[in-house]
Amino acid sequence: MEIEEVFSSKPRMKILRLVARLGALNVSDIARRINLNYSTTNQHLKLLEAEGILQQRVYGRIRMYRFNDGSPKAIAVQNLIETWEQNK
Repeated sequence: MEIEEVFSSKPRMKILRLVARLGALNVSDIARRINLNYSTTNQHLKLLEAEGILQQRVYGRIRMYRFNDGSPKAIAVQNLIETWEQNK
């Protein structure tokens, strides 16, 4: 997937900003906070995970998502968001 496709989605950007600000969150919490339904949120999260930006941890039936600390893409995206937020 091209970088434009990742960043062209407002819901994906909301997810990335939320995870950058709050750390690990489950799918339901992310969906509620960005006002999207569970299914749509889950699709965006799967795409971000497939790109290596987010990673999923499973605790029983709970799936938590956070930035993938081992991914250069994830580190770059997280740094971009943090820099952008600091210079508003």
